[in-house]
Amino acid sequence: MYKRLSAIMFPLTTLLLIGALVWGYQENQEKNSILIKAENQYQRAFHDLSYHVERLHGELGNTLAVNSASTGMHRKGLVNVWRLTSEAQNEINQLPLTLLPFSQTEEFLSKISNFSYKAAIRDFTKKPLTDGELNNLKALYKSSGEISKDLQEVQNKVIQNRLRWMDVESALASEEEVKDNTIIDGFKTVDKRVSAYPELDYGPSVASIYDKRSVKKHGGSLVTPDEIRAKAAKFADAGNGAQVDVKGNGIGTEWASYTATVSGSNAAVPITMDFTTRGGHLISYSDNREVGPAKVSMTNAVSKAEQFLNQKGYPNMTAVRADRFDNLGNLTFVTSQDSVLIYPEKITIRVGLDTGEVTGFQASDYENEHQEKRVIPKPALSVAEARKILNTEFKELYNRLAWIENEDSEEVLTYEFGGKINGSQYRIYLNAADGHEETVEEIRTSSGAQDR
Repeated sequence: MYKRLSAIMFPLTTLLLIGALVWGYQENQEKNSILIKAENQYQRAFHDLSYHVERLHGELGNTLAVNSASTGMHRKGLVNVWRLTSEAQNEINQLPLTLLPFSQTEEFLSKISNFSYKAAIRDFTKKPLTDGELNNLKALYKSSGEISKDLQEVQNKVIQNRLRWMDVESALASEEEVKDNTIIDGFKTVDKRVSAYPELDYGPSVASIYDKRSVKKHGGSLVTPDEIRAKAAKFADAGNGAQVDVKGNGIGTEWASYTATVSGSNAAVPITMDFTTRGGHLISYSDNREVGPAKVSMTNAVSKAEQFLNQKGYPNMTAVRADRFDNLGNLTFVTSQDSVLIYPEKITIRVGLDTGEVTGFQASDYENEHQEKRVIPKPALSVAEARKILNTEFKELYNRLAWIENEDSEEVLTYEFGGKINGSQYRIYLNAADGHEETVEEIRTSSGAQDR
């Protein structure tokens, strides 16, 4: 019996052992293959980064080498600068640097990219590079040369000492020191150098990208939680028996705000509101009630929203967009001044289509951009003159005057033409002074959408 059992079990055990060894070997090989692939990817991204920063330095030099009136070469050079910085940013994103302070360098490259792109797309025959922009290019040429030199030094040490990026990743993840942290030290040196560079004036179009729209920009004095409590109760029409809880968010920072939650009395369900700490401006409102089946038309919803805005202290608002999603209507309103739509002053409103009552709104754009009275020039072109500039196949549905912020972060008066072409609906904004296209916006329609 024992011999018979042994004759069966021994071969079976042997097969299982061999199978386990083969499986372990394959798993180890697959793991090594993955590690090698990751290491190769890191090495390639790093060497490409070093190469592209060196090319960036050279391209900035080429752009500066030509005559200041060589608009064609300036455009070509700036396009190449934009392309190379985009490549470098992409390669940084492929490296295991999320736990390593490298934000200064990333922002530096981002600013070069945006500066070169914004400059390259404009008409140099009308707006050539200014002396300030040329000085920026000289500073960037010098700075990129220093960064390139630092990266090449790290690159040489990586090659000579056969350093591995996988060790860097492990060290950053575990927060443990590695025997040779040349790569980490090298990137820290680069970031420290970049942080010491003086801030350049890239112009309003680039500055606006990095401009943190902080609640500190609001006028007025700092308000107390008790003042916020009173404002919230009044806005929600909650009644005397309502309970209002106020919580501070990020107090002491540039993003400081208050959140007020109103419950009880006239508030059937909790209503939440966010206020700025300076001036106590309301920036968002949300009624958390459950919305029933739709019974109200979008036209009536817009009318009720207009009434709501007037009652709450937002006069002269015009609906420019209305979208329906199931039993909710999402509406966009902007300020109207002397029959001109002021697009920077925008409020978005959510309406429950069961009753047409407002269930929420967002007013941060309005609060950041609102002015009591803007100085708006008269259009130099007539509507008929502006219309001649449109594509002959564009089927116009409406036109109106609109005050917008263009790609250069400048506020300009435009003619807004709404219409259709190639089976899609668009808004085309033509400068009311010279007729050139400021921007084109495709209107993506949803169920019940109305471009108003």
